[in-house]
Amino acid sequence: MSSNIDELVFLHQIAAPCHLAILAESIGLKTRIVKHAAELELEKKSNNFYLVSQKGAALDSKGIPLLVSRLVEHVPVALYQVERGSLDQESALLLGVRGLLYSDQRMDLMLTGLRKMVSDELWYDRPLISKIFRRLVQQLDTSAEIPADTVAILQRLTSRERTIIQLVSSGARNKEIAQRLCISEHTVKAHISSIFRKTESRNRVELLRWAQTYQSHCELVS
Repeated sequence: MSSNIDELVFLHQIAAPCHLAILAESIGLKTRIVKHAAELELEKKSNNFYLVSQKGAALDSKGIPLLVSRLVEHVPVALYQVERGSLDQESALLLGVRGLLYSDQRMDLMLTGLRKMVSDELWYDRPLISKIFRRLVQQLDTSAEIPADTVAILQRLTSRERTIIQLVSSGARNKEIAQRLCISEHTVKAHISSIFRKTESRNRVELLRWAQTYQSHCELVS
């Protein structure tokens, strides 16, 4: 099959064979299996697509592998070997995960999902995509109510900065944010300094006040 993807990289941290990689090769895709997250090489210049197994991975409270929040900022990522009911699909979609392949799915559906995702399409339940789309449209309808300078601030904030604003708003400290996002505390401090500057906040209290006012707008673009 024709695809712009150079290689599918599977993060497969369990001892069992990676059947999905075999399936991918059967439709002409080049694959590589990585057993440990530390072996991943994130090359922005390459057209690799990353698939992370939910099974065997450390998960966050939404059932999403912790590593994913770091990966999605750099490369296209999907999840496979997902156990039904163990993961918040909406959170995965809003995080930037391209799609979900369930462990109990039929082989033909898995192949269809792979084809769609390497063709730059999302692979989620239609009702979920419709729900998110409707919410985004509603958000656009209310965007006129936001002051122009605030719109400019929202546009300057990076995806990672918006995520950190949400975590700060939930009461998370720097150490917890670092653990959640798989980054160092020093990096968290650098992000927060940048957030303070962009939102014209002098401290966390002022940032919280700003975030509460524009929280819904931050959430949808995080």
